[in-house]
Order: sequence, then structure tokens, then C-alpha cells
Amino acid sequence: MTPVITAPYGGWKSPITTELMTADSIRLDQLAIDGRDIYWLEGRPLEGGRYALIRLTPGRSPVDCLPIEFNVRTRVHEYGGAAFAVFDGVIYFVNFKDQHLYCQKPGGYLEVLTPGDGRRYADFALDRLRMRLICVREDHTGGGEAVNTIVAIPVNGGGDGSVLLEGSNFYSNPRLSPDGSRLAWLCWSHPNMPWDGCELWSAEVLANGKLGKKELVAGGRDESIFQPEWSPEGVLHFVSDRSGWWNLYRMGKPGIEPLYPLEAEFGEPQWAFGMRTYAFISGQEILCTYTRDGAWKLARLDVASKTLATFDETYTEYGDIHTGNGFSIFKAGSATRPLAILKQDLATGHTQVLRRAFEPSIDTGYFSIPQAVEFPTEKGLTAHALFYPPTNKDYTAPEGETPPLIVISHGGPTGSTSTSLQYGLQYWTSRGLAVLDVNYGGSSGYGRSYRMRLNGNWGIVDVDDCCNGALWLAEKGLVDPRRLAIRGGSAGGYTTLAALVFRNVFSAGASHYGVSDLETLAADTHKFESRYLDNLVGPYPGRRDRYLARSPIHHLEKLATPLILFQGDEDKVVPPAQSQLMYEAVRAKGIPVAYLLFTGEQHGFRKAENIRRCYEAELYFYSRVFKFELPDQIEPVRIENMK
Repeated sequence: MTPVITAPYGGWKSPITTELMTADSIRLDQLAIDGRDIYWLEGRPLEGGRYALIRLTPGRSPVDCLPIEFNVRTRVHEYGGAAFAVFDGVIYFVNFKDQHLYCQKPGGYLEVLTPGDGRRYADFALDRLRMRLICVREDHTGGGEAVNTIVAIPVNGGGDGSVLLEGSNFYSNPRLSPDGSRLAWLCWSHPNMPWDGCELWSAEVLANGKLGKKELVAGGRDESIFQPEWSPEGVLHFVSDRSGWWNLYRMGKPGIEPLYPLEAEFGEPQWAFGMRTYAFISGQEILCTYTRDGAWKLARLDVASKTLATFDETYTEYGDIHTGNGFSIFKAGSATRPLAILKQDLATGHTQVLRRAFEPSIDTGYFSIPQAVEFPTEKGLTAHALFYPPTNKDYTAPEGETPPLIVISHGGPTGSTSTSLQYGLQYWTSRGLAVLDVNYGGSSGYGRSYRMRLNGNWGIVDVDDCCNGALWLAEKGLVDPRRLAIRGGSAGGYTTLAALVFRNVFSAGASHYGVSDLETLAADTHKFESRYLDNLVGPYPGRRDRYLARSPIHHLEKLATPLILFQGDEDKVVPPAQSQLMYEAVRAKGIPVAYLLFTGEQHGFRKAENIRRCYEAELYFYSRVFKFELPDQIEPVRIENMK
């Protein structure tokens, strides 16, 4: 037995390296079932972040469906999702480079269905009666804001498509009833995001392919609808937060009927197309997943008896639920298991792993198990987080020493933390740093009222919760109050910068493609989020005072904290100028600062070499600021003003 080494926090040698994180890691994305075949997307950092489409046929090994030059990813709403569909062996997909819609027929024959640049497609349903794809189209060919519609594209011959629905700013989830007689869809308009409020509509599909009288089923400006689906018998189901929680409903003869009222969330913020938390086993039984108290559960809902039976709680995170003939597939993960695609026998409940995000090769003695914590925050309220103490079976810290803390402010900001095993998080804890992954007010998973806490208060509530979480741990003696850091990406990067500028809690910060100027963001971002800040901050320019008051770039006289910034040069969500301006201003003030700009990266880094460089550079930065010795050689980072 190897003796335990005593070494300061931050100086522990870990087998969780950046090479391990990227060389053996993929991103698992959209799932689909076509007969007995199972399909999924996997993002491959070692192929420049390309999304490859995989098919698994029973009794065979998984195979790539498309040549390597194809990257299956749509840019509708910039965040994409639902970039492919498979019907009767025919694959329909969007190629990232040109955003055209393609089809591949059995035998490998490829055909371009949508010639012409400037249009993007996502979220496909097959109209078998009329041999056409019904999908969302985002048109960038005109001047001004892109135009979103639902269109029908002939599967034979293709074309740009005929418009079925227009007039709303956004559309999603076009879903045909099993007999093809009715279409359901979601729509919403500025300034709402779909989790603020959206509408579920349905209409008869006429013999000529056009839509008949449109009927509003549910939703509105203050009711969020998620994942409309038709049961095998043609009954429209959906998730609504009308009770204050995203619960399951169906449209029956008496009207809208709740299926199982519960103070839990059966839905998620619809950041991407194709998100799924339930699927039909039969007309009377639904396989579903829901979250409560920070953990997801998988269950079967008997609609007739109104009973909900949960499965084995081996996993704490589930998503992308699909059912086939006698089986289901879904994604699942836990604190000691990486996110994986699982196949479940619906008769026996037995599951098998089809693909993991990475194959665990590390002893669990190096894994920190998260502890769900609640802590007091402003106005007498409670906030939520996951706390990861430093963990490495080979090391212990000197008696009396408390560890540095990294507070993570997640992106979105309407989102939540993940409970599945992430080498990127264990990278810190296995080296002797504690992590607090905060579900600040405005996060999902705790009901509508918690999610709405951020409205009008972005840059206040999220910052307070991150600061109060760090101080709460310090007061309990679990972390070193002199070595508190905060990191975050995108919206989490804004929270990071705001916490460093407007509060005096943290001693270091790392912003990954974060927002520094809210006014610039309001004027220079893509359509999907172009009015997001109306609710989070206030209407612009009417409340320009708030934008200026909460933008870190305008208040650098308050900043006295070392900072490192990471940015992609092709980012359309948070343009590079946001980070560049922050860097130049901090450098001019004489505060230690570093800036790494990555060529060819967009919003979120996908290339293996850049992911590795980010983690190592950030660790090097913390070691210089917090004065701990690294056990491994890391390429130094140029830190301006660092003595």
C-alpha cells in the first residue's frame, strides 16, 4: 500500500490530466431510434470538435454514418440541436460548414436538399402522407433580423421549402400526430425566452398540405411549455409550469388534464432543439425523468392509475429519453460515472451502456463526491449548490491548512449544474482545490419562482449567491477565506467579472468568453438572445442606466483582483471585443491579468489542444496568485503586472 503524502493543497499530483480529459473524451449529443437501429451524435475534440453521426445495429459494432468531411450541427438559434433525423433508414442532416440540409439513403447515396446560402434548418418531422420534412427554418438572406418559420421541404427534389407558419419571432417542436392529420408546435416572441413563456398550438393538416384553423392549446407570456408530443393514440401531451413546476399534462376531452402533480421539474430550459424528458411506452404509460433537490430520477408514469414508479437510483442525471419496440435509450450519469448512452429493456428494466463520454480509467479514490448544500443568501432566501471537497487518495494536507476554493458560476444564466462525472471538475479537486458549483437564483430545477429570481436582477442575485456560498463555506472552516476564486463561461463569465468588480470576496477569477459590457451585448448578439436581457436586466435603451451600472467594464476603479480571460475569435454569442476590452482596461490599471485568444473557436471550446491549454493555463494562474507549487511542469502563461 502506497503511503499517503502530506503536501499543501494545490500541490497534489493527479492522474487526471488534460491529455486524459481530451484524448479519451467525446461529447454525447442527440439520440434517435429508427426501427431496431439506434443513432447518436458524438463531438470529437481530436477531430476539431466535429460532430459525427453514429449508427448501432443490434449484433454489430457502432459505425460512422457519414464521411469525415461532414459535421452534423445546425446553427439555428446558434445553440442548435436536433440537427438530424432518421426515417426508414434515410438520414436527414444539417452540415455545419454550409448549413445545407442533406439526405443519405441506404447504400450511402448523398443528396443536397436545400441549395442556397443563408438559410438554416433544425427539428425535423416526416410527413409520410405528403413525403415532405416539416422543420424550423431560420432565414438570414434578408436585411435585419433573421426570420424564423416552420416550413415543409419535399424529400424528393428538396428546395428551400414552403412556409406553413410565420409571424412569431421563434418556432420549435413541429410534431405530427401519428395519422398525419394534425400538427402541433411551440412559438414565442420577443422579449420572452421559451422558459419565460411560450405557446402551444395545433392545427389540422389539410389535403393540400396547408394548415387549417389554428387552436391555442396552452401557454402564454407567463406559462412555459416544453416538449409537446402525440401519444400512439393521437393524444397531445406536453410539459407546463402553470403550477409553478414543470409537470406533465395532456389535452383530453374535458380539457387540459394534469397527469401527476408534483413539486419537481419534468422539463428544462429549452436552450437547444430536440430536448426530451419523456417518451411513450404505450398510450397509458410514459417513461420520464424529473429533477428534485438537485438530482434527476428515472420513472414510469402509469397514466390510468396516476402512479409514478422510480427506477434504481444508480444515476443522478438523465436526459434525451426515447422509446422503441420493447426498449428505451437515454443519457445518464452520476458523480462516479461519466455521461453515457444507455439502452434499457422495458420488460426487465435491465440496462446496458452503449457509449460513454469517456471510459473511466481512474481509481475512484481520486474522485470528489458532490454534497448538495443549501445556504442563506440575501433577503432571507436560500440558495443551492454542489460542494466538492478536495479528494486524492495519495495525499493529505498539512494539519490546520484549509484549501483554496473555486466557485463555479454556470452559464445560461438560465441553466443548472451537472451531477455527472466530469474530469474537468475533478481536475481541480484531485489537485487539492475545493469546488462549489452554484445553482444561484435563476437556475432551473427548483421551480418557476426560483427560476424567475434573476428577472430584473442579473448581476445582483447570481453574484450575491456565488459570494454568499463562498463565505458560508469559509465560515464553516471548510475553505481558506484568503484564497477564494470564481470561474465561469459565457453568462457565468459575466457573473465572474461582476463578482470581482462589485464585491470584495474573491482573490482571483477566470472568465471564459464572458460578458463585460451588457450594453454591447444587447446591441451585438444573435437573434435568439437579442432580447433576453429585457427580462434579466430591463428593456434597452429604456433602462440603459441598469446596463451601465451592472457592466464590469464601466467600473474598473473597483477592481483589484487578478484575472485571466479566455476567448474564441469566432464567437458570435459573446463577441471577442468583450474580453479584449476587459483585458486592456485591467492591464492599464496595473492589476495582474492574462488573456488567451483561440483561433477558430466559437462559443465554447471544442478543439482538444485548446481545451488542454485552457485548463493548464488557469491552473498555472491560480498557482501564481495563491502561491502554491505545482508538482508538474506546465507551459507558463504571460501574466501582465504579475510581480
